[in-house]
Amino acid sequence: MQYPTLPAIGMLSACTLLAVTGCQAPAVEQASNTTAPITIATIPLGEDPTQANPIEAFAELLETETGREVEVTDVPDYLSVVEAIRGNHVDIGIMSGFPSALAINTGEVDSLMAWAGSDDPVSTCVVLDGFPVRQLEDLRGKTVAFADPASSSGYFMPVYMLHEAGLTKGKDYEAIFAGGHEGSFAALKQGQVDAACTAVMLTQLGAPMFPFADGEWRGIGQSPAMDVMGSVLSRQSLDPETRKLLQEALPKVFSEKNAEALGALGKGFIGLDEIMDPEPAIFDSFAEIASVADVKLEDLG
Repeated sequence: MQYPTLPAIGMLSACTLLAVTGCQAPAVEQASNTTAPITIATIPLGEDPTQANPIEAFAELLETETGREVEVTDVPDYLSVVEAIRGNHVDIGIMSGFPSALAINTGEVDSLMAWAGSDDPVSTCVVLDGFPVRQLEDLRGKTVAFADPASSSGYFMPVYMLHEAGLTKGKDYEAIFAGGHEGSFAALKQGQVDAACTAVMLTQLGAPMFPFADGEWRGIGQSPAMDVMGSVLSRQSLDPETRKLLQEALPKVFSEKNAEALGALGKGFIGLDEIMDPEPAIFDSFAEIASVADVKLEDLG
């Protein structure tokens, strides 16, 4: 298992939300040898050196199931993962529902496998205990931290949740992007924001993924569930043998026996129904929610 550096990462990190269509780094020639390493782009999951890295665990498990070496490259945000796949710099990336929908809508990224949604709420907004906010409406006039402009649980779903409570982003509350869930939590802890909207799942995991102990925080509101929880995206030039190998291996990797090792990476997917080669139409339900965040999926093709 290796962690190479992509030559295009500097360009990828400069992409904005609309970069899914416009900021594309030069393609790197891909090895056609089906024994070549399987390459993955991912955002960092946790920065605590004393804790096991779920991406490392995933790579090791995938190596075991495929018999192929796995190379992992960290990129700064969700859209950089999409661009790395779209630009043929890596083979696959694991995304939640909204970045998957954005990627699929370009027509230049495939989905090897998707996880169907559950009935569980996706997001909540966290405030420090003792802060005089008891319901979403109380966030009017406040500053709210979001994780990433392409995050399902850290942006799209909580913005929709706030919209349904009668609060419009930029009008009724100030929104900032903290660069990830950890950044949102840090901003809240330091008093830079009044609330941090994040995944319900992260609040359940506890430290180090969620830095607040019981009694230090409260969750305000719960968003609806999503029809598709996530997807394994792949470059369209992926050879058929590797594609088939991954579709056979991924359900084995994302299984209950590996739940502890995969941690946050597996918690949102393990146990959900798997859909192989999903049709783009399964992501259609994201369009209405995305429009609340001023993103129109149909404009990102």
